[in-house]
Amino acid sequence: MSSAADPLAPLAGLPGVADSVDSVRKAVDRVYGHRVMRRRSAEITSEAALRGARGSAALSGADWALEEVRRRTDFGSEPEALVVGAALRLTAEAGQLLSIWRQSPLRVLARLHLVASGSTADGDVVGRPRLAGEPVSEPLVDLPLPSADEVAGRLDGLTRLIIAGGPAPALVTAAVVHGELLALRPFGSYNGLVARAAERIVLINSGLDPKAICPAEAGHAEQGTAEYLAAFEGYVSGTAEGMAAWIAHCGRAVELGVRESTAVCEALQRGAA
Repeated sequence: MSSAADPLAPLAGLPGVADSVDSVRKAVDRVYGHRVMRRRSAEITSEAALRGARGSAALSGADWALEEVRRRTDFGSEPEALVVGAALRLTAEAGQLLSIWRQSPLRVLARLHLVASGSTADGDVVGRPRLAGEPVSEPLVDLPLPSADEVAGRLDGLTRLIIAGGPAPALVTAAVVHGELLALRPFGSYNGLVARAAERIVLINSGLDPKAICPAEAGHAEQGTAEYLAAFEGYVSGTAEGMAAWIAHCGRAVELGVRESTAVCEALQRGAA
């Protein structure tokens, strides 16, 4: 990501991005207009959180069936269970951090990593960006790891961007936040989960999805890990085509999340009939 004063303005004008933004807005408006939302929006939000957590965990290597995630209460020492538990905690925590995000994004990111880690067992490496020489566990992303100095500089730029705000569409901002955190891998662990939770926060906080009923994480997972990584490599490339492809991928993820919640609305409507 460029460190220019307003790097999102040119991104919003890339070929195809405006179409993605428009398509996402129309999809979100449709599900918000569903008759079930007027009476049972809390149930839709709860189910969307569960499906979003399942999707995010799947992209981090714990591809459990939705009913298994719903049924389980023990997320103890097994590697996949730890990932699913972290994803569930992050989804629950994201809604508690909305008021802090625009004032102190780094504080929110630190909190997200602490929540994902679930304990202070790793000492002072939890809840702060990594230092030089500290290892990173992120098996999904096999790309060169930015240095600690680069991480610090780019996190500062991302923070200034979020605090300053701007006219860029929510989808563009969410895609950049997600891509930048995944590219930087600023923490020693759980970077993918944190990046997707931050994307969720942007989508909610921007007003695009204020009730958190459009789980983009579920849409990312539905498109598959290979497609997710291919689109992410477009972000890392920094080219106009690559950035546009990543934003379009994120837009499609939101639309697929909308489809999930629409199906839930339809199921609830049938049950009430």
